[in-house]
Amino acid sequence: MFIARFSYDVLPAHRQQAMEFIRHEAEAARGAGLNARLLVPLTRGQGGAALQFEVELTSLDQLEDLRHRGGEGQPSDGEDWMRAFSEILLSPPLVEILRVDGKSSA
Repeated sequence: MFIARFSYDVLPAHRQQAMEFIRHEAEAARGAGLNARLLVPLTRGQGGAALQFEVELTSLDQLEDLRHRGGEGQPSDGEDWMRAFSEILLSPPLVEILRVDGKSSA
């Protein structure tokens, strides 16, 4: 299993709007049968992300599918949601892809 984590940096004034974009992205991923969640850091180091989106994948092909399909129909006025989201980002999102160690004990 893999985890793809997207870290977003936004101004405090845009935090709520960014959370809505990420919630819609998480809903789209869940609609595709993936486990996805919005992460809101309670503490962060200097330069740390304001918000994160995390999705569990069984194959890396699912990441490409998610990136092309995720957030379809957002925002409601028909504007491309990724373009609208990018307008409030301070920098491009940081993307991390992690492999879950299958030998860990629960």
